[in-house]
Amino acid sequence: MDVGQRGERSMSRHRKPRPTGLKGRFHSYPTTTRHLILAVMVGVVAGLGAILFYEALLLSTHLFLHVLAGYDVPTPAGEGNSAGSAHYLRAWVIPLVVALGGIISGFIVFTWAPEAEGHGTDAAISAIHHNPRGIRLRAVIVKIVASAVTIGSGGSGGREGPTAQISAGFGSLLARVLDLSEEDARVAVSIGVGSGIGAIFSSPLGGAILASEIIYRDDFEPQALLPGFVASAIAFVIFGSALGFEPIFSIPSIQVFDSPMQLVYFAVLGLIAGFIGVLYSKSFYGVIAVNRRLPFTRKLRPALGGLLVGLIALAAPEVLGTGYGWVQKALSASAVDSIPLAVLLLLPFLRIIATSFSIGSGGSGGVFGPGMVIGAFTGAAVWRLGGLFLPSMPHSPASFVVVGMMAVFGAISRAPIAVMVMVIEMTGNLDALTPAILAVAIATYVVRSFDESIYEAQLHNRAEFLALRKGKGLAY
Repeated sequence: MDVGQRGERSMSRHRKPRPTGLKGRFHSYPTTTRHLILAVMVGVVAGLGAILFYEALLLSTHLFLHVLAGYDVPTPAGEGNSAGSAHYLRAWVIPLVVALGGIISGFIVFTWAPEAEGHGTDAAISAIHHNPRGIRLRAVIVKIVASAVTIGSGGSGGREGPTAQISAGFGSLLARVLDLSEEDARVAVSIGVGSGIGAIFSSPLGGAILASEIIYRDDFEPQALLPGFVASAIAFVIFGSALGFEPIFSIPSIQVFDSPMQLVYFAVLGLIAGFIGVLYSKSFYGVIAVNRRLPFTRKLRPALGGLLVGLIALAAPEVLGTGYGWVQKALSASAVDSIPLAVLLLLPFLRIIATSFSIGSGGSGGVFGPGMVIGAFTGAAVWRLGGLFLPSMPHSPASFVVVGMMAVFGAISRAPIAVMVMVIEMTGNLDALTPAILAVAIATYVVRSFDESIYEAQLHNRAEFLALRKGKGLAY
């Protein structure tokens, strides 16, 4: 036997068997067809998962805040437009209820799925780069329950993390069941992230772009874009069929700038938003670092975080829950003017602290939603402060609130295009797009100068990913 024959025989022993049956049929399809099939399946689960978590969060909020604490949080126009409670019925109960949510969440997470702590989007991004088959179904279930408890009890968190992990987890399950290639598995998990977030925010186009943009700090994943469109559209239709298709926020009209000079105001907002975004990320991971050194069990640490958030909420109820109802209020000049200036200027920082305590202590929830709430408060504060000195400021804060949402989180998430599109869809308004482009660009430059991101698992670009694969001896 010559060397060539021995080599062929050796390779045949190590060659992976060709899949048969359903798997074989799936693998025989062209790449475009495979990705389309994956997109349809992931999109269906993303839509259903978003409905499941939305309802679970409503139930949890009702039980913890309404029943136990006697307090109702305000809701945005697309979710009932409730003004919420004017004051606390039993103020002393608020810190105890938020702490109780932390106790329950901590016990659930650290008993059954420790990887479900924190914000689920970062875990999904890590899986995309390192092990797209590795998201456990148990972690997804734990994430749903723990996040509903954390946020529903008043913890400052976003509902996008759990929904992203539901559909990303299903994409990972498909990767195992269908024995997907590394490339197809990454696409399945990526579009899971985008379609889950797009569904819960009623933002199908933004979600599709997010599937491609959020993986890297300075790059896109082109393979995820087209299937992301399909998955996100399907998820949005399913979610909207059950809960409505209207945008989350209602803005009757936005007074856009009527003088080129006013673009300077939005440039200043972009500069401030960039630094606020950096502060958000550094504070969040700073709390995580301190939390890891606490001398007691991880199961109790979210309770401490919840207690601190509840104490902050006694002075600033705007830090409780998702905060979307407060964003709706901030779109009105009368509502913003009714807040004492000192409190308004502090709100972005209080929300940063509350989110860091709620999620950074080991609680479960997303950082996407709070990031946009922080941006909304930042925009409102800039508008109010500017109005004291600049007579040409718009009469409504709406454009500053909307642009602030885009600039703060679009920059610190390193997904400026996706977040800009998402906020447009969430508000149903394009009027502020021109000043938003300027503000988001400036904020992103600020964040890039610090090389900061709220998602630590992001790689810088596709070249870094290929180098990572090569370092592991894997082809792609």
